[in-house]
Amino acid sequence: MAFHNTVLDNGLRVIAETNPAARSVALGFFVRTGSRDETANVSGVTHFLEHMVFKGTPRRTALDVNKDFDRIGAQYNAFTSHENTVFYAAILPEYLPQAVDILADILRPSLRQEDFDMEKQVIIEEIARYEDMPNWDAFDRASRLYFAGHPLGNSILGTAAGITALKRDEMDEYFRRRYVASNITVAAAGNIDWPELTKLIAQKCGSWQSGNAPRPDVRPATGTGSVNTVQKDAVAQQYVILLSPFPAADSSLRFAANTLAVIMGDDSGSRLYWALIDPGLADSADASFHEYQDTGNFCTAFSCPPESTRGNLDIVRRVLDDVQTKGVTDEELQQAQNKIQSRIVRHNERPMERMQALGMNWLYLQQYRTMDDELKSYESVTRHAIGDLLKQYPLDKITTFALGPTPNV
Repeated sequence: MAFHNTVLDNGLRVIAETNPAARSVALGFFVRTGSRDETANVSGVTHFLEHMVFKGTPRRTALDVNKDFDRIGAQYNAFTSHENTVFYAAILPEYLPQAVDILADILRPSLRQEDFDMEKQVIIEEIARYEDMPNWDAFDRASRLYFAGHPLGNSILGTAAGITALKRDEMDEYFRRRYVASNITVAAAGNIDWPELTKLIAQKCGSWQSGNAPRPDVRPATGTGSVNTVQKDAVAQQYVILLSPFPAADSSLRFAANTLAVIMGDDSGSRLYWALIDPGLADSADASFHEYQDTGNFCTAFSCPPESTRGNLDIVRRVLDDVQTKGVTDEELQQAQNKIQSRIVRHNERPMERMQALGMNWLYLQQYRTMDDELKSYESVTRHAIGDLLKQYPLDKITTFALGPTPNV
């Protein structure tokens, strides 16, 4: 495998990991824009715009977009996060020219008023659907509470009222400001002819407007340290989320942070599993490390019958306090490393996963990392490294949020 990297005259970057042994190609356009880049008057516009990209261009209708992808047997989609919007497709190598043509074309959408008005209703319905999912609703509210006053507190979906008030011209202005060539990275992995790929991207994207798309207000977030409950009688379970400060996406401590999350809250064999799931005290319990450009957090979450909430919360706090004061064991560390390395290898055998890793590593690190680089980084995590992590980011400033029938936790 070989890594390639070039920048077009307009600032658009193209990176690829070529693997002649692969039988497919994955291609993604990574736009460095997300809900954190929105202002209050256009809340939810990034995710809405992701939808609109598939609604047609001067060359294609929405139906044409879908049919053209289907004709080449593509697996295609897009997603929006707090910091990025990604459009991607996986295809057979011989269809790379068509995939580049379609993706490049839709990334210069028409944003027709009639499509905007129709899709607005789809977005509003999507918001309503997600609000009916208590686990998603709880995490979205907890995130907004933790990031209060920080741009990462912006909701990805926005609100029904905000989407209703949003105007097509406001979306167009946001698109022109954020979707400049220098704010986009094209990543590809698999059986790729690099000279052909760069030629195709230059042909289709070389005329895109350049410009700056700065990200203001880049700073760490430490949470509020508060305890808040939203009573929702229609929800049968109580959903509890605890968030505390952790390293950013470019921190050298991120490997220890991910390892600790597996030790604490993996879906089997973790501390929370043995403390809450195995004895039947909770229906779900997990821990995860969420990393962003300038900050991160450690998330512990569980759901259970309302009457068990306070007892389970006490257990979770004891589990967190125990790892803070005593650290982890050699056995726990080895088990977590085995799990992580197995997942890395299994995921990275597929061009789609490699493409995603390439793009994200470049957005956050401006660096190419091989699968072996990742494996070595996790192999090098020691108990001492996790101890250093917990010294710098102690699990004692916790922002706690609960949603469910119980009015207070």
